[in-house]
Amino acid sequence: MKPDKKSLKGFAAILTMAAAMALMPSSLHAQTDSVKKLPNGTEGLFFYAKPIDTILENKKKELEPNEFVGTYSTFRIGIGYIGDYTAYSESSTFKRQMDSANVNLTPHYQTRDFRVLASGRFLKSKRYLAWKFAYMYDGDKNIWLVRETGITIGVPELFGNIFIGRTKEGFSMVKVMNGHSGISNERQMALDPIPILADGIKWMGYMPKTRIFWNLGYFNNVTAKNQSFATFQWQYVARIGWMPINRPEDKTIIHLAVNLRYGKPKDGQFAIKSRPESNPTPQLINTGTFAADHSSHLGYEAFFTKNRFTIGSEAMVHNFYSKDSGNHSFAGGDIMVSFFFTKTNRPYNTTGSIYGFVPVKKSIFHHGIGEIEGVLHLSTFNLNNGNIQGGQMTRLTPMINWYMTKFLRTEFIYGYGILDRYGMKGNVNFFETRLQITLM
Repeated sequence: MKPDKKSLKGFAAILTMAAAMALMPSSLHAQTDSVKKLPNGTEGLFFYAKPIDTILENKKKELEPNEFVGTYSTFRIGIGYIGDYTAYSESSTFKRQMDSANVNLTPHYQTRDFRVLASGRFLKSKRYLAWKFAYMYDGDKNIWLVRETGITIGVPELFGNIFIGRTKEGFSMVKVMNGHSGISNERQMALDPIPILADGIKWMGYMPKTRIFWNLGYFNNVTAKNQSFATFQWQYVARIGWMPINRPEDKTIIHLAVNLRYGKPKDGQFAIKSRPESNPTPQLINTGTFAADHSSHLGYEAFFTKNRFTIGSEAMVHNFYSKDSGNHSFAGGDIMVSFFFTKTNRPYNTTGSIYGFVPVKKSIFHHGIGEIEGVLHLSTFNLNNGNIQGGQMTRLTPMINWYMTKFLRTEFIYGYGILDRYGMKGNVNFFETRLQITLM
């Protein structure tokens, strides 16, 4: 299918405008430099700002251990690894459901992903400019693919930053957050219809006085049409929210947002498959392929953090429209509670409006125990609508996250799942552990 000409023209116009802005000096350069952190992409990684009237070379302590200074740019290298082990205990009804789905669940260990990253911020530019490249091995599909890759342009005139390249769309806080900084082991099932990546342009903004934030993006598959994640021909995404409370001094926030999305599925068809929030486990609910000319998606986010305690929820509905075969709607959501037993907390970043990486005050290599977090997560996703009977999955997940060091995390996970499919309702117990290495 050829790209939509109207969409191509719109993307070209936006790209031209962003490129022109990148070449212009910032009228608020001092304001940009006064910010302690500058975005390294869109997922919650940062560079330190270069202080006014100083040179970064004389501020080595402001660089991460894996970051270096060149003549024109800093250079940061990184790696990430996630591996999962999963075992199961199935009810007799659930086993019959697996027979119907032709699925055999066996205990095994699987590499979820291994990624290498490179990034940097340009030192000679009057406007904040940064670049990023990431390459990842997908253990499930056994392929390598380019992850978040592109440039970040500081636009303080517009209260934020613009990212051009391959990135996450901006629908849902949890879907935007770096996969290595997640609260639970996997994102909730109801987010699976949203592609993990997209190519295009995204504007992230935050107004400190009103505490209003946004992610606005346009994406298409012109450069990614053969990628497995490119399930849409084009899509517009808006994430708009407000923070009634944002008090970093006592670590208290309230975050509220709505997510809006409108897109055109690739080749006029779509299929929704979802794992039960366990990466080694096959997709247990599945609509099969159905006709879809356009789609709209609506969701909300609500999070509250008070020091070591966080409670949050996201819910959404995915609507698909077809002139020939009718419309379909699928809904799901979750709620989660987190508490740190040690004296740390999950930081919130107004750049991107997401939670970041957990700081570890005293690692196991410095006579400490690291940081320990308890999480309780409940989620559901219903893929039954009209003549489509893809099933409904509900899962309750209590888990412990142990942050042994800033770079090393392990998780101990139990999950209780209920599958309503094939005219039966069965249950399964998940026993999982995860090893995660993060140097970003």
